[in-house]
Amino acid sequence: MLARARPAPYLFGMDESSAIILTPSAASRVAAIAERQGKPAILRLSVEGGGCAGFQYRFGLTDAVEADDLATTRDGVTLVVDELSLDLVRGGAVDYVESLGGAAFQVTNPNATSGCGCGSSFSV
Repeated sequence: MLARARPAPYLFGMDESSAIILTPSAASRVAAIAERQGKPAILRLSVEGGGCAGFQYRFGLTDAVEADDLATTRDGVTLVVDELSLDLVRGGAVDYVESLGGAAFQVTNPNATSGCGCGSSFSV
């Protein structure tokens, strides 16, 4: 379930429970990385301008949930997304995928109209 650290008045009454999900595979990988680094199991997803398609995803472990973050938890791992980034990934999922080409966190983003071949950037 998505929870807001500090509710914004304009979001009261909105159902944020399906805003973005963290898959079991991603949660497992974040937990393993956090344990190895001795950090809390909190993954931050943000969207920045740039990349070959206009926007790019950024992932990183963070020490705390910020006041304006939206957060969802799965298997003891928290995914946090700031409000601006959430508008660009709403309805999506963060997954961890391993293949012959490598392993990476990936965002399935229903708002993206196109993306690059590596999956790290998109346009809306």
